[in-house]
Amino acid sequence: MESAPLTLVPAPAVATGRAATVAELSHDFRLANGRLARRLRQEKADNELSSSQFSALGTLYFHGPFTLRELSERERVTPPSMNRTVNALVEAGLVNRAGSADDGRKVVLTVTDQGSTLMRETRKRRDAWLAQRIVKLTPDERRVLTEALDIMKELANS
Repeated sequence: MESAPLTLVPAPAVATGRAATVAELSHDFRLANGRLARRLRQEKADNELSSSQFSALGTLYFHGPFTLRELSERERVTPPSMNRTVNALVEAGLVNRAGSADDGRKVVLTVTDQGSTLMRETRKRRDAWLAQRIVKLTPDERRVLTEALDIMKELANS
């Protein structure tokens, strides 16, 4: 199936309430999603981690343990880049490197207690910030948001 060509237009269609083209919707959605993500990143425990370091720590916390290769694939970065990120996390005391019980040649990455505490604290702050805003939505807006979650998850996993 061929898709129609997309044309970008400067006017944000979603904000004006008129029917949006796919290109306009893509643009507006990307901007809104990016702004929300940036705002949520501000709600974190006090630390000096970069976004990529925090993302890698979060992936290990929620889905790990991983080898360096597995983590780099999951984060969609090169192993050398991930190695630099992991080095910073190890140096900060947030991640441990240990030999694999199955294969001594492999190094497995796990989150330390300090890293777990940082992740729990940050998640608590972000969830509280967002919950304060969601509670102010109308029941109909919350229903639409609930329906949009499945679409957003599908887009993120594609």
